[in-house]
Amino acid sequence: MTDHGGGVHSLKVPIPDNPLGHTLVHVLDTDRGPVLVDTGWDDPASWDTLAAGLGALGIPVSGIHGVVITHHHPDHHGLSGRVREASGCWIAMHPADTEIVQRTRSAEPGTWYDYLADKLATAGAPEEHLAPLRAAREAGRLRTPPGLRAAIPDRDIVPGELLPLAGRRLRAVWTPGHTPGHVCLHLEEQHPANLPGNGRLFSGDHLLPGITPHIGLYEAPDEHGVTRTTDPLGDYLDSLERIGRLAPAEVLPAHQHSFTDAPERVRQLLAHHEERLTGLHRLLDAEPLTPWGLAERMEWNRPWEQIPYGSRNIAVSEAEAHLRRLVKLGRAEAVPGSSPVTYRAV
Repeated sequence: MTDHGGGVHSLKVPIPDNPLGHTLVHVLDTDRGPVLVDTGWDDPASWDTLAAGLGALGIPVSGIHGVVITHHHPDHHGLSGRVREASGCWIAMHPADTEIVQRTRSAEPGTWYDYLADKLATAGAPEEHLAPLRAAREAGRLRTPPGLRAAIPDRDIVPGELLPLAGRRLRAVWTPGHTPGHVCLHLEEQHPANLPGNGRLFSGDHLLPGITPHIGLYEAPDEHGVTRTTDPLGDYLDSLERIGRLAPAEVLPAHQHSFTDAPERVRQLLAHHEERLTGLHRLLDAEPLTPWGLAERMEWNRPWEQIPYGSRNIAVSEAEAHLRRLVKLGRAEAVPGSSPVTYRAV
């Protein structure tokens, strides 16, 4: 447990079998009782850690007044349902992410395996990568996807408005990119250590001190099977600039540690993505590539051959998000008649 001053604490809630290690769940004192910003992964060890951390603060889980979720991912929203069951608290989330929670809960696991296999095939994945997905689907060996039982929030977070927290000024800032409904939460109060800047920011996964957040694809087919094309990277870059202009005195992220000088971190991330886009444009200028082929040639934290199966799926999603940005900027285009679709530099 870390005391950040001014009625704000953070608890390290573990994420099982994940190199991130933990989610920082923040506890915000209000005049009507403590409110959590995120809750952690739905796992017995995570639950025990959350309950023990709250207990160290003299707070029973039953005493939680509300839960504010930065985004729907299971390492942030996973334990929200258990907290609500134990306390009767409310759960707030941006409607765009609530829609994803509802869609995930209503779909059978096989639907997501079919969707993933189709997306990967369209992206140019080889048959040996698709075969395990199809075999598991046909044999009925389907693991329950994370989030299938995630709690449905009962309150909407309205961007730009103060959350109704007695005695606190916490304003929602919509920051899509990592997910369509990701929000940062700006605590519009003087920093307890009088650091220069505008209050404090609970940044979720949007702004982290030493990690570049994953930017992939976040659309899915609607009930009519129609998929809406999005530009997640464009959304993220716009959101970054918004946070840079906000210039909080301190950032309290959901992973790693708190930090200052948000504008400088924003500049670093903007430069990183511009450098990556330039590098991908160079690859496409050398030869037309599918999203899979582009992902194979991109720089990751390890060689492509060493990237685990599931992480390759995430990498291809990120490659396609960057491709879409290049297309929107007029720096790349699809090769007419190619199947799977291949892209070339413009």
